[in-house]
Amino acid sequence: MKRARIAYAGAIHQAVEEGNSHLRLDDGRVIDQDLVIWLPPVVPGIILALGLNYRDHAKELKFEAGVEPLAFPKVATSLVGHRGQTRRPAGVTFMHYECELAVVIGKTVRSVVRQNAYDFVAGYTVANDYAVRDYLENYYRPNMRVKSRDEATPLGPWLVDSADIPDPMNLRLTTTVNGVLTQQGSTNDMVFDIPAILEYVTSFMTLQPGDLILTGTPEGVVDVKVGDEVVTEVVGIGRLVNTIVEDWTV
Repeated sequence: MKRARIAYAGAIHQAVEEGNSHLRLDDGRVIDQDLVIWLPPVVPGIILALGLNYRDHAKELKFEAGVEPLAFPKVATSLVGHRGQTRRPAGVTFMHYECELAVVIGKTVRSVVRQNAYDFVAGYTVANDYAVRDYLENYYRPNMRVKSRDEATPLGPWLVDSADIPDPMNLRLTTTVNGVLTQQGSTNDMVFDIPAILEYVTSFMTLQPGDLILTGTPEGVVDVKVGDEVVTEVVGIGRLVNTIVEDWTV
């Protein structure tokens, strides 16, 4: 099932997909998808993201993958929903998208073993974790200005139940900029798969329902400009649309 979280008529609703262009709200109403404001489909307490977790992307950046996952935290205010806007900071020279499969935790978990890891996954969604290379301290330590910028991580549109995705390690990812294909890859190119990530993270911290893990991006990142429409898609999970706009003015 594809679930969404939206704002409509002055209230926030849970909704499910109804056909190709409608939503069924939690109160039973069926409405056109174009009439809603899309919100991130989950409200996580913890957001973790992985860097250099695709072999081709690590090679693209001329870095070798580490012996354990390169994980770092993000803040909830970095999230924005489907069809939202992300600001390009004034004066920067290189800002790029990162199409990612995002894992949503379904049950409290600590010290899981990889054989049981999927038992604790509620489902999956699509993330676009923008990075501003001008601000990056180094590839191994993404700083706050890069990865916790307000509304710089589109998420959604859907939370897809894990039962509907029998093999999350064999999903195609693509990004288009203004309709032009600029990135493609597969989750089977991950250095650390989902069970390995969960085993590593929960070896030292507890995850709760709704917590979110972004699992990295494949090669093919390009600079995006104000006015660009960026579409990140994970086949079977969703198609996430975002627009780049100008920076805040003082």
